[in-house]
Amino acid sequence: MRRRDFIKVIGGAAATWPVTTHAQQSERMPRIGVLIGLAANDPQGQTTLTTLLQALQQSGWIDGRNVRIDYRWGGFNAEDLRNHALELVALGPDVVVATGGASMTALFQATRTIPIVFANVPDPVGSGFVESLSRPGGNTTGFLQFEYSLAGKWPELLKQIAPSVTRAAVLRDLAITAGIGQFAVIQAMAPSQSIEVTAINASDEQEIARGIEAAARLPNGGLIVTASASNIGNRPLIVALAARHKLPAVYFQRSFVTDGGLVSYGADLVDQIRRAAGYIDRILKSEKPADLPVQAPTKYELAINLRTAKALGLTVPPALLARADEVIE
Repeated sequence: MRRRDFIKVIGGAAATWPVTTHAQQSERMPRIGVLIGLAANDPQGQTTLTTLLQALQQSGWIDGRNVRIDYRWGGFNAEDLRNHALELVALGPDVVVATGGASMTALFQATRTIPIVFANVPDPVGSGFVESLSRPGGNTTGFLQFEYSLAGKWPELLKQIAPSVTRAAVLRDLAITAGIGQFAVIQAMAPSQSIEVTAINASDEQEIARGIEAAARLPNGGLIVTASASNIGNRPLIVALAARHKLPAVYFQRSFVTDGGLVSYGADLVDQIRRAAGYIDRILKSEKPADLPVQAPTKYELAINLRTAKALGLTVPPALLARADEVIE
């Protein structure tokens, strides 16, 4: 090859280098961060992650192929959640996902710019995560764990399954707005079921144990466990104490019933995760959280543990059994 032709070839190749490099840079793989408040070995946590990955795959997002997904487990530890939230934000994701109120708090404190999609979070307006349900207004949107009216159904359910109950201790978390809101609704609705309610503050294991033991000393007692990260984290303790003291108990989530609790009524949490994946897909396709309204649950589930009912000497009404989505025998 003559020198002049060689220079032309090299010059032409060099001219294409910036274009190729730019094309590679523009094809950066999107990134999703996931913060799960549960422990890595918690069955509910594993179901949450599996459901999310499957739902994203159905929308065309496959981890390692066209998206990078990083996830962290909180294990009900506030400090760990804060650290993990900062780690995920530092990775520069296109969107982060919070499952549960404690995870949402940690991510909301870590970033006000990266889009956040939450699932199973109570009272996002009262907690300051969004301006309103219809117009979130910032970098967050997602799916409510419940509307407060749901809490009014728990005294009714307790009376149906244990008609002799006239007193109910309500396990709540005063550190969150949802703890106060749920108790207010229960307190307003309980008299219609001839039930007198008192509050147990779920701040730590000792206070929970003292409160449940005190409630058990009163005749015709029952227990209502409201939604909070604290109550989820102390699930084995609460279920064990209710069994030990022969207290009929209503829970906000089916995981308590699968662990031996009597009855639960609440939102279908798996459905919430699937719907959250839809919002993640839309954000990855350039929609803004501020334009996506916060949505309430569309599916609720009633779970009953017949073994526990038998141990408590209770006969579950046939009408209640017929309504149940899950019956453990």
